[in-house]
Amino acid sequence: MKSSIKINNLQDLRSEIARVQLRKKEQEVYLSDQYHLLKKKIEAPVRFLNNVTSHVPGVGMVKGLFSGVRKATQSKDSDWLTKALQIGTPIVLNSTILKKAGWLKKALVLLASETAVGQVNQGKVSGLINKVTNFIKPKKKKKDKKGSLAIGKSVEVPYEAPNADIIAQTQHPDNNV
Repeated sequence: MKSSIKINNLQDLRSEIARVQLRKKEQEVYLSDQYHLLKKKIEAPVRFLNNVTSHVPGVGMVKGLFSGVRKATQSKDSDWLTKALQIGTPIVLNSTILKKAGWLKKALVLLASETAVGQVNQGKVSGLINKVTNFIKPKKKKKDKKGSLAIGKSVEVPYEAPNADIIAQTQHPDNNV
């Protein structure tokens, strides 16, 4: 639909701009009408399906299960780590553990793993790493003679009694009054 109209002056340019804007509005109206027609065509089968599923017991539980999965996987806490794990976990599970499993088992395990991975985010992983490193680090540290920290070296510290200057003054023979 490319038209090659030669524009020679400002008047031709303005008329071409007006023509393109008019065409744009016509296309927007046409697409809007098509959208509404499609929406009306789909409304009736969706209403019918919702009506049928409302009378079947257990459908509400399944809907709740899948909406819970959607909430867990699209959490506001999800970051780059969560998204990478959600993509990587199904690939790793399908290529290793679930290689010979049936489609139903694969679907259930992948659904559960996606929900579990949705709860993992960068803050929780870094908190776990901090707890592990704090557990591994030695608790007691001793100083060596130079003042640097060393483990297993003894240090001699001169002992001075508290209030030694007061005791010395009271025992001095010149202080007897």
